[in-house]
Amino acid sequence: MKRAAPKKPAARPHKGKSLLASLEDFTAVDIETTGLSPRYSAIIELGAVRFRAGRAVDEVSLLVNPGFDLPAGITELTGITDDMLWTAPYLMDVLPYFLDFVGGDVILGHNVNFDVNFLYDRALLLGLGPVRNDFVDTMRISRRLYPDMEHHRLCDLTERFGIVPDTAHRALADCYTAAACYEIMKPYI
Repeated sequence: MKRAAPKKPAARPHKGKSLLASLEDFTAVDIETTGLSPRYSAIIELGAVRFRAGRAVDEVSLLVNPGFDLPAGITELTGITDDMLWTAPYLMDVLPYFLDFVGGDVILGHNVNFDVNFLYDRALLLGLGPVRNDFVDTMRISRRLYPDMEHHRLCDLTERFGIVPDTAHRALADCYTAAACYEIMKPYI
């Protein structure tokens, strides 16, 4: 009899689940980072907006000093400069507050799996325990609802829906933009 190969253990065994859900209460989350790897890159901005009954009721926006100069491409993409981060607190000083703000809410965001992975890994590294929140990803919803779209970036959704964001690639603005896109897609989930 042939034995089944053992399953590889999950890299983030306590991570919440990705949901396809229509919610009225959630916290939209977005982060800006110095790169794409949770292992080798740093968080430079945290943003969150708490929604209750579909309305924004509270928000938090924090710049984070990564402890090194930003790559030029990140400054170009986000508009965040080394001067802005020079006096900002380090992640260890603000992540507990940020995670307390999010609490046990379902997290909403665009390509939010990326953000959740960063938060999960950094929280563990800082001894805060895993981020266990379930999450709703507007990119995942977009891919299911609009398979005809070539790309499913946040800017593609804002164009499709006629949403004019305040700015792009800044954490707090992206929270509001993702939530606005979610509200438009929510009836079709």
